Order: sequence, then C-alpha cells, then structure tokens
Amino acid sequence: MKNKGIIIFLIILAVIIIAVIATDFISKRPDNMEPNQFEYTVDEFKNVPEELIHYKETKNFKIGFDEPKGLTVSGDKIYLVGDQKLKVIDTSGKLLNEISLINKPNTVEVSDDKVFVAFEKQIHVFNSEFEVQDDWPLMNEKTFITAVAVFNGNVFVADAGTRKILRFSEDGKKLGEFDGKNGDEEAYGFIVPSPYFDIDINEDGDLWIVNPGLHSFENFTYDGNFRSNWQNTNMKIEGFSGCCNPAHYTFLPDGSFVTAEKGLVRIKVYKPSGEFSGVVAAPNKFDDKPEGHAPDVATDNQGNIYALDFDRKILRVFESK
Repeated sequence: MKNKGIIIFLIILAVIIIAVIATDFISKRPDNMEPNQFEYTVDEFKNVPEELIHYKETKNFKIGFDEPKGLTVSGDKIYLVGDQKLKVIDTSGKLLNEISLINKPNTVEVSDDKVFVAFEKQIHVFNSEFEVQDDWPLMNEKTFITAVAVFNGNVFVADAGTRKILRFSEDGKKLGEFDGKNGDEEAYGFIVPSPYFDIDINEDGDLWIVNPGLHSFENFTYDGNFRSNWQNTNMKIEGFSGCCNPAHYTFLPDGSFVTAEKGLVRIKVYKPSGEFSGVVAAPNKFDDKPEGHAPDVATDNQGNIYALDFDRKILRVFESK
C-alpha cells in the first residue's frame, strides 16, 4: 500500500512538471511574450516632424551600377564611379561619357579639367579627354582611400587604413601628412573604426575632416594644425549616433554642411557654425535595413542636393522647398 502511494505521488509530480514546462513554452512563443522593456530600438527616431524637412525629392535616375561607390558634381555635369567604370551624366540623367577603369573605384573628385579617381591604394588623374594623365600609387600596405578633396593645387586624401590625411601637389608630389594629434600623444587623433572617413573643402578654402568615431567635424590648416571643431553626439534628429557618423558629407554654396548617416539613414543640413538647420531626407525615405548604407552626397551651384543611394542603386535629387 505504501509503494502504491509513492507511485501515485510520483505520477502527480510528473504531471505537474509537464504542465509547468508546457505553460512556460506557450508563454514564451513570440506571439505570447511580454514586450522586452530593455530592448534597444530606434523606431522612435525614424519619424521626423514635417516642419523640419526643408527639401523634397524632385527626380531620380537609374545609373546602371551593380556596386555604386561615389559621386561629385562639377558645373552642369555629374561624375559617378562604381563597378569598374567612371560615368559622366548631365542633370537630366543623360549619359555623356563612360570610361572603363583598371579596378573597382572608391571615390571621385573633379578640379578644373582634371578628374581624380581613387582606388583602394592608388589614384588615377584623368585629363579633360578622360585619358590617364598620372598614376599615384600609395605604397603603405594599410592604406584604404575613402575621400579626395582638391583646392588651389592642393590634393588631400583621406586614408582610413592609416587614419591619416595625406597632402599632395596636383602633379603628385607628397607635401605632408597628419593624424590629427598635433604632436600631442595624449590627443585622440582621427578615430576611424571602419572605412568611413570623409573630407571636403568649402568655397573659402577651409579644410574640414570628419572624425567619425567622435561624431565630430574638425577644421585644420593645410599643414595639419588644428583650428576648431564642432561635435554633436545624440540619437535625436539634430545629432549623430552609432559607429562612424556622419559617413559622408559635402558643402552647400553658402558653406552649410550636408551630412549623410548610416545605420539610421538620414540626410541633414547644418549651418556653417555647426548648428542644426533641417532635414533633407528622413529615415523613411530609405530602405528599412538593420545596417542601412549612408548615401554619398554632392551639391550643385543652385544648392540642389544629389544623393547616391547605394541600396536602391539610384541617384536621387533633392531641392529646397
């Protein structure tokens, strides 16, 4: 009789255990779980008030690249690189020229009658007839070129691999380099965790460099001496967040900064002082991906903004409202 009681007890215990396991399994199904109050989400930052959006998309072009990489605008012509090609189109999207390249390019810049196409470890300089006029190989095995800026015979190259800015003359003579530390070993210098390291020069000749790990814009003399900076680390619309932002930028004719961010993809405008001005394109204008690609950006003399959308593989044009 005693053994029978033990058996009944064990059966009841087994039923209770099975019931607890079943209840726990059902409660943890995705459609039954309680919301995770600690879950990280950026959904609340995707919506931008309409009054902050100062631009509208007026047209876009298919550009025929499987892997678009960069663009610049010079006069009434748009220069685009991708795959193993350089393409030149007009502002209506008409193809004016197409040049085959030796390798996959990373970026392109135009100065007067010269076109600078940068690959990972070298730069080709084309003349007005799109013939290779010069070839600048960069011998450091760590080199990874991400941006080129040209002004008054000075060519600046952003090297994300060595985390340095290289300075050349237009005939390829190296004039110097700097890492943003100004000789102070305790200074951070340029923090470049991934290959997003952009530079540009405004119409006044001021050299500005994105320090992406610090969400900072830094102004340097051509010899590499620090002058000033502005910084805004913030998940909200007026700031930059995540790794390596802003990923790309350019200047409007009035000296305002046009920035493009990856991750939470958006394009914005900041005044020359660094004060937030408004939004060009909110996150809902781009494909909703966990790791969205920041579009490369360029502007024309009328203040129109061109965005090379890497995910949709199109060139998009935004005009002020």
